[in-house]
Amino acid sequence: MGSHPHSLPMPVTAAGREGLEALLRVPRRSVVALDFDGTLAEIVPDPDQARAHPGAVPALSALAPEVASVAVITGRPAGVAVRYGGFAGAPGLEHLVVLGHYGAERWDAVTGIVQAPAEHPGVAAVRAELPGFLDSIGAWRGTWIEEKGRALAVHTRRAADPDAAFAALREPLTELAARHGLMVEPGRAVLELRPPGMDKGVALTEYLAETGAEAVLYAGDDLGDLAAYAAVEKLRTDGMPGLLVASGSAEVPELSARADLVLGGPADVVDFLAALAGAVRSA
Repeated sequence: MGSHPHSLPMPVTAAGREGLEALLRVPRRSVVALDFDGTLAEIVPDPDQARAHPGAVPALSALAPEVASVAVITGRPAGVAVRYGGFAGAPGLEHLVVLGHYGAERWDAVTGIVQAPAEHPGVAAVRAELPGFLDSIGAWRGTWIEEKGRALAVHTRRAADPDAAFAALREPLTELAARHGLMVEPGRAVLELRPPGMDKGVALTEYLAETGAEAVLYAGDDLGDLAAYAAVEKLRTDGMPGLLVASGSAEVPELSARADLVLGGPADVVDFLAALAGAVRSA
C-alpha cells in the first residue's frame, strides 16, 4: 500500500485493505455507495437545514467518472437528498443514483425523475395518530415529528435528556408502528416509523447486482447503515471485495467496531473521497 498517496487513509483490517486494493485495481467495475446525513452532510438539530458538505459535490464529481457508479442510499426522500445535496445538474454526476427511503425510492440523474411506489396506508394512519399519541404518553416536550413523506420520524435531540427520551419512546413507538404494519428504525436521537421490506442492505445488494459490480465501498454513520454493512460482509464471504467506512461514529460504536476505516465525520469523508479519486486516476 506504500505506493498510494499519503493523503489516502489506509483501512485497519485485511478485508478492508483488500477492498481498497480491488477498487483501485478495477475502478470501472466498482460501486461507491454513501449515506447522506452524517456522512456527506453534518448532523444538525433541524434536519431541514442539513446540506451536503461544501466539498462533497466536487469530490464526488472527481470520483464518479472514474468508477462504475456512485450511489447515495438514504432514509430521506430521494428528491430531498438530491436537493439538499446539490446533486442535480452537477458536472461529473450525470449518472449519480440516489436511493431514498432506504431504497423504496430512486432518483437517476440521467432522467431527473423519482420513481416510487404508492404510500403504505399505515403511514397515513400513524401521521394522524402520532401527535396525540406523544401527548398522551407525556412525551411531547422536547420531542418533535419530522414529516418524511413515506415515513415519520420522532426526534429527541432537543429533549433535556435526549438518550432517556429515546429509550422511553422506543417501545411505545414500536408498538404503535406494529399496529399499523410499520417498523421502527432507530438512529442518532431519532426513531423513524416506516414500512418494512426495504433497508439499506437490500437496496445496496440489489443495486450491486444491477450494475454487475466486482468491488464496493460503503460509507455510513448510523444504525440504519448496519444493514448495508451486513450486506457487504456477506458479499465479501461470497468473494466480492468490499471496504466499510464509518463516519464520525462515536455515537454509534456498533458501526465503528465493524468498520475497516473510521473517519472523523463528513469533512474527513469528503477528503477521503477526493484522495480516492486522485488515487484511482494514478493507480
